[in-house]
Parts: sequence; C-alpha cells; structure tokens
Amino acid sequence: MNSKEKAKKVGLLFIALLIIGGIALMYTGNDAIVQGASKKEGILTAEQVKMSFDSFSGRLINEAVKEGDFVKKGDIIMELDSTDTDLAIEKLKAQIAQMEAQINSTSGTMGINFNKATTDETQSFRQIDQQRAAVSSAQATLKNAQINYNRTAALVEAGAVARSQLDDATMNLSVAQEAVQAQQQALQSLLGGAADSGNTDSIALPTIANERDAASNMANDVEALRQQKAQLEVQLKELMVAKERLTLRAPEDGKILKVLAKEGEMISPSTPVVLLESRRSYYDIYVSEEQAVHIAEGDEMTGHTVAGDKQVKGTVRLLAKAPGFADLKQSREKGQADLTAFQVRIYIEPQEGIIPGMTIGVKDSEFTKR
Repeated sequence: MNSKEKAKKVGLLFIALLIIGGIALMYTGNDAIVQGASKKEGILTAEQVKMSFDSFSGRLINEAVKEGDFVKKGDIIMELDSTDTDLAIEKLKAQIAQMEAQINSTSGTMGINFNKATTDETQSFRQIDQQRAAVSSAQATLKNAQINYNRTAALVEAGAVARSQLDDATMNLSVAQEAVQAQQQALQSLLGGAADSGNTDSIALPTIANERDAASNMANDVEALRQQKAQLEVQLKELMVAKERLTLRAPEDGKILKVLAKEGEMISPSTPVVLLESRRSYYDIYVSEEQAVHIAEGDEMTGHTVAGDKQVKGTVRLLAKAPGFADLKQSREKGQADLTAFQVRIYIEPQEGIIPGMTIGVKDSEFTKR
C-alpha cells in the first residue's frame, strides 16, 4: 500500500470518527447545556465578620489575639485606652454622691420643719390657753373694780366717804379696763387672725399653716434633686457602656484570619481591626427552572464532598434568580434558547472534617424526590 492510499484511509477514518462523535453528542446529551444542568457543585465558604470599635476611637493598648487563633463568643479581642472614660466615671460618681447627700440633707430639713411646726403649734396652743386665763383674770379684776367703783360712788353720794376714795376707785376701774384690753390684744396676736372657737385644738393658726406649707414645698426641692440625680445616673450608665465598648469582644465562635491593627496605633471609629472567620458556612449551586420548582427556602438538602464523598447535610436559605453569567447559554447546533439558572445557597452545620474551600456537590436525585 502506497503512502497516498494510506493517507486517504486515515482521513476517511478521522471523518468517520467526527460523524460518529457528533451523532453521539446529539443522542446522549453531552453538550454544554446538559453538562451544566447536571453539575451541581459549589465551594464551601465561611462567612467572615469585620470587627471594629463602634463609634469610638482611641489608642490600642491590648492586642489579645493573633492570626490563626480560635476564639469563643465573648472573648476579649482588643482594648482601647480607657483613662479619660475612667476619670469621667469617677467624676460622675462623686457628683451622684454629692447629690445624694443634698437629698438626704433637704429631706432631713423638711422633716425637722414639720416637727418644728407641730412643736410650735403645741406651744402656741399652750400660750393661747395661758392668755385666755390672763384675759379671764383681767376681766375678773375689771368686774371687781367696777363693783368697787359703783359702791364707792354710792357712798360718796350719801356723804359716807370722802370723794378721794371715789377718785381711787375710778383710777382702779380705768386700769382694770386697760388691762383687759391689753390681755385681749395679746390673745388676738397669738391667734394671728384665726377665729377663737373656744376649743384650742380646733383652731387653725395661720402661722403654723405657713410653716407646714414651707416644709411641704421642700418636697419639691427634694424631687428636683432626685431628678438631677437620675440624669447623672443615666450619664453614668452611658459612660459605663462607652467603657465596655472600648473592649472589643468576639461576637461569635470563629477563627482570627487577619489582625489589621497593632498595639499603640490610634484606632478610628467603625474602622475594621480584625477579620474573623465564623463557623457559619455555605455553598452555592445553580439549578435549572425545572429543578428550582422542587426547592423551597428552609428545605433540608444533602450534599457530598467531591473528595471522599462525605455526606454533608444543610438547609436552603436562599433561592433566587441567578446573575446573568450563570445562565446556560445557547450552545447546541439546533439553536436552543438560553436557559435561566437559579441560585441556591445552602448553609451547613459545623461538621468534623468539613472545612471551607472544599467542593460539595448535590445529586440530581435531591431535586426529583421532592
């Protein structure tokens, strides 16, 4: 066989293989669309948390972790200098203590004033009773002076006694009248304008009422002081919260991927200082419209690792129209239209031997059985 015939046979064999391969693709469905629809694999990705000091700035004085450390929720990550905040806290505590002393002092004075009003009332009642007795005594003296005057006047008229005795009786009567007036004025002064009912315990003395009103008004002063104290206590709570936020703590369990700030640096508010890899992991797969109708958010789904075929259970958290790049573009010679893809995000529980970066696939049976 010459070389020309040999080349001809090789060419015919190559053409035959191309024809057979094309026919196989047409009938077995191994084109890009079929392959894309059958491959349901995604890379396991751990969610990352950018940690920062919320709305606070300061100098970093404690870097408690390093890259690669595993931390638990609540562990201290970093601390800012709290000197200024500590001083402000101590100042507020002193102001609150001073305010408490003022409240106690004013409350004590109010109680003393109430007691004084009661004591003054008792003393006033006693003085009123004494003054009533003095008025009664003066009135008795006046009555006797009047009787003596009347008797002396009758004797003078009868010529039985000298007229000088009548002058003495007149003078005594006048003195007795003035004494009664003086004692009655003293009683009215003690009453202070209150009506004298004759029953001392039922008399409402204006001076005592004024003392009690003044003592009652001090209750308003005490309440004002208490409100000021309450405002200071709120400020103290705010400072305590501010101090707590100067300490950065892990929001959840995870691994420190990167430390972005070093001790001694000035940290700005809301600037990321640590990158934390959480234990919340997920992978995305893309499915066709026919498969998407069999999936719902909240469904449990079982995947398998490409390496080792290890079973991985997860929960569908997201089912949405995938970005355009994920659509299966028309590729068949028959001109089939593009196929819309749907994104399925599946979160898994932490599992021994399953780490971020692994490829996890989902078999078609997971969609057909629903």
